[in-house]
Amino acid sequence: MARTIAQIQQSIITAKQADPTLSTLSSSSNVAIWLLWSYVVAVCQWVVENYFDDHKAEVEQIIVTQRAHTLQWYVTKARQFQYGVVLPFESDSYTTTTTDPTVAIINYAAAVELPSLVRLKVATLSAGSLAPLSVTQLTAFTAYIQQIKDAGVRMQITSGNPDILRLQLAIYYDPLVIDATGARIDGSSSYPVKDAVKAFLKALPFNGLFVVNNLIAALQDIEGVVIGVVVYAAATYAALPFAPVAVEYTPDAGYMVADETYLLANTTYISHSPI
Repeated sequence: MARTIAQIQQSIITAKQADPTLSTLSSSSNVAIWLLWSYVVAVCQWVVENYFDDHKAEVEQIIVTQRAHTLQWYVTKARQFQYGVVLPFESDSYTTTTTDPTVAIINYAAAVELPSLVRLKVATLSAGSLAPLSVTQLTAFTAYIQQIKDAGVRMQITSGNPDILRLQLAIYYDPLVIDATGARIDGSSSYPVKDAVKAFLKALPFNGLFVVNNLIAALQDIEGVVIGVVVYAAATYAALPFAPVAVEYTPDAGYMVADETYLLANTTYISHSPI
């Protein structure tokens, strides 16, 4: 941003005063030759800096109108969406930014390139947990994306309920820390395994891979768990039947939660001495 004439002139005067030769120019008269020349140079510099500002704005506008938008561009723009705020005419940016959670409702987004279209998955936060947009919110967000997207690009915009993960576990536990029901003996947690599974799923990146081996590592990080075994894992979304997960799984909604009732009913605890 261009400096003011006064700021530029003051920088010249400061430099003059620091120079052993020029510091002898000490007249304080408003019409002193050295002071008038500093003003003239400051005006010239101010004009140059404004030209550079105009040039930068022109180049940035060319980039905005001509660049090919990447998948990450769609993610960034999704997070910038402001619910209930009018988007300026022929612009893909709002005039102001906000952190108001009732306006900045897109907390998570992922763009995935599919044959002949780009799928944009989004989610919001509700009581600290990921949640889908409401019908009204999704309608508004879809209109926003349709207005700013590249011409000719087909968009599939989704915001769904979390995928459901079912787990059957075998937990070999240290009887000094955990009892036969899976609770901690010190009373700090009744379901440390369930709590760890929930925390693991919550920590996954949005639209990130669920990896069975990574879950096993998380189970074995639980104090009192000697060996954690995933006997069976399966996932589903929408109304589809559960499909087995042998190695990894990408949540269709971008995030997933455990079927806690199934998990508690299908976790077996086996006493084991420390390794």
